Amino acid sequence: MAKTIIELKQADLTLGSAAASVHVLKGIDLSVAAGESVGIVGPSGSGKSTLLMVLAGLEKLDSGEINVNGTPLHALSEDEVADFRGRNVGIVFQSFHLIANMTALENVAVPLELANVPTPFEIAQRELKAVGLGERLNHYPGQLSGGEQQRVAIARALAPSPALLIADEPTGNLDTDTGRQIADLLFSKQAERGMTLLLVTHDVSLASRCSRQIKVRSGQIEGDSADRRSEAAIA
Repeated sequence: MAKTIIELKQADLTLGSAAASVHVLKGIDLSVAAGESVGIVGPSGSGKSTLLMVLAGLEKLDSGEINVNGTPLHALSEDEVADFRGRNVGIVFQSFHLIANMTALENVAVPLELANVPTPFEIAQRELKAVGLGERLNHYPGQLSGGEQQRVAIARALAPSPALLIADEPTGNLDTDTGRQIADLLFSKQAERGMTLLLVTHDVSLASRCSRQIKVRSGQIEGDSADRRSEAAIA
């Protein structure tokens, strides 16, 4: 039986203050097994991206517990969470977040260098080759297509060999064909390395490629295909 890599208990979060405050997550319970691919869907403003940011350690809960890969993030300081995230979590965003004045190689290597990982440029070169960019190592983001920039972002996310890969609308800024190629790459790398993949998307067909789908609405989990599978097994 696969170990549990994510455990959320009564996760609660409000963003903003006073009249502008929004109760984004409302007592969410969630358990994810190592190696699962989980598609998270829901309407805009439902809390799905915020849920992802909590799981990545980029947003801190107001109350509740969050354990990722055996570590209680709710009990750690900001610096400790950042250190944990750098070693255990890879993140791919919709808008790439590459540094414009750094080459593809530098964009992947520098975070490793800052984390004191040995041979960062060798690792970066290997990861860029693995995503099909072996000939684009010294190109800057402005010299790359959108799909190539997202491949650099994926290489950067994979470089620390994370246990958990998080992707927030990774195909949202890409045309249909390029988006399909990026999705194929994410799923192939997830399967190849045995990582857990959490994927937020508006694309229902993309979410359906995951082994499990979770629907979020108004800050709560409204549906979970794992529950339906359990009910079917009992029946």
